Amino acid sequence: MNISVIGSTGCGKTALFQALSGIASESKPNTDAVAVIDVPDERVDKLTEIFKPKKTIYARIALSDTVAIEEGNIRSETISAKTLREMRNSDAFLLVLRNFDNGNPIGIKDEFFTIFNEFIFSDILQIENRLERMRKQQNKKESNALAQEEALLVECLDHLNSDKPLATLASLKQHGKELRGFQFLSQKPMMAVLNCDEDKLISAESIMNDIRKTIPSHIPIITACVKLEAEFAIMASEEKYAFMEEYGIKESVAGRIIRLAFETLGLISFLTVGDDECRAWPIKNGTNAQEAAGVIHTDLAQKFIRAETVSYNDFIHYSGFAGCKKAGVWRLEGKTYIVQDGDILNIRAGN
Repeated sequence: MNISVIGSTGCGKTALFQALSGIASESKPNTDAVAVIDVPDERVDKLTEIFKPKKTIYARIALSDTVAIEEGNIRSETISAKTLREMRNSDAFLLVLRNFDNGNPIGIKDEFFTIFNEFIFSDILQIENRLERMRKQQNKKESNALAQEEALLVECLDHLNSDKPLATLASLKQHGKELRGFQFLSQKPMMAVLNCDEDKLISAESIMNDIRKTIPSHIPIITACVKLEAEFAIMASEEKYAFMEEYGIKESVAGRIIRLAFETLGLISFLTVGDDECRAWPIKNGTNAQEAAGVIHTDLAQKFIRAETVSYNDFIHYSGFAGCKKAGVWRLEGKTYIVQDGDILNIRAGN
């Protein structure tokens, strides 16, 4: 899972990157900082206690602290091709919006729509360039696939020219595979963090209600004092929780964003266990057993026979595989079985 942390100059995105990663990011022009963080999972912790494996591997999120995005950046090409490519390769965006005093007027709506419009312009430019190339090639190469692609691109262009992001175009959800290679910026899931002063945390709910009227409903929003959270991230656990309690913060921003990212991207985790490794594997909700096997290794999908399956809760309740078999909750599932969050799988595959 790759998430790009984005925002305008001075919004606090680099501090949020530190709060999430525990790593100080030195913001330099045209340079993106990258970190990989583990997704805490109590199930993996418990299974590690039981199996005492050589390795424990959690689901992971790759974070990029991208350069600041300002009005006209894409049009003037002041954002590097490398940064744009990395943004297109992201699974989602985490947008930081400034709601604190830094000597400049607070303009949450303007900040949001500056980036929103840059993404729309980038997608328009990409589609127009592709359509122009297709029209030049029309007499040389014609096919049903190209005709379908052109029709879908024209529909996307009309949608974008109405100032609507591709994330809200219903037909893309049905026919998105044809255009997957474009990696449109406005099609990607986005989450927003409203970065407040610490004294505004007590009025976070009313602030959220006001902002909700501005930002499109498909974008989830949370509030946080990112400066505080960045300080918490580098504290020892006892000290951190004492300060969080003092400020009335029940859960760190990292925990909330990880949960929000899984919800926004529609992800769950299945588990594998053993003496060598206990591991969480993130997959899309709705993934079948054969596809899940392919996440572990392509050979397992190609030679898939069955998936030995038991839920984590049953495994704990019945004290292991033997108890689960005795209780009748351990089972063999075929390739079309839809994997559930917390399933412990052992894939049977042919030679």
